[in-house]
Amino acid sequence: MRFPVVIAFFMLIGVSKTYSQNNATADRAAYVKVITERADKIVAVLGITDAGKSEKVRNIIRDQYSDLNDIYTERDEKVKLIKAQYKDDKAQRDTALAVEARKVQKSLAKLHPKYIKSLNKNLSADQVEKVKNAMTYNVLPITYKAYQEQILTLNEAQKTQILAWLTEAREHAIDAESSDKKHAWFGKYKGRINNYLSAAGYDLKKEGEEWQKRIKAKAQNN
Repeated sequence: MRFPVVIAFFMLIGVSKTYSQNNATADRAAYVKVITERADKIVAVLGITDAGKSEKVRNIIRDQYSDLNDIYTERDEKVKLIKAQYKDDKAQRDTALAVEARKVQKSLAKLHPKYIKSLNKNLSADQVEKVKNAMTYNVLPITYKAYQEQILTLNEAQKTQILAWLTEAREHAIDAESSDKKHAWFGKYKGRINNYLSAAGYDLKKEGEEWQKRIKAKAQNN
């Protein structure tokens, strides 16, 4: 009776592994479908008329999402192991986590320019801008427009600096792993911009209040 039990045990293990592998394959297929659809939506606003080129660009964007996901998925797995390994040693845990974070940044630093180079090779400068904005929820143009509408007396040098910082924020946000993390990058740079404007003598609270008054007045007139 013992051998049938052993056989059944190993059969059960085999079934469990197959089930796990099937689930992983299904999850991967579902994820690829999601990022392919996301990339299709971005390509749709680029005005590409050649079907072959459209598909090529779509695949470049899709693969970027996939590569980013691979980096962060591997990071999450390693973080989990680190926390389990050093659960009773905070100093070693924090050191190991910091090392892992640096590895992630190193991977992103390699991936980002490669991706941008591929976009520039296949798209115009204006189209690349649209891709970058689409990947970051159009926060850059929306925020840049808002600053100009809020503070009507911005000079050209100030506008140039604001745009430069928002552009830098967007480059980081493109590689961020989630919507919250993407917005966090813009939040960080908006803080820098606000400090810059305050140092230039602007009362941002007052400027914001006056802006809201203009918005309400315009709405009433319409």
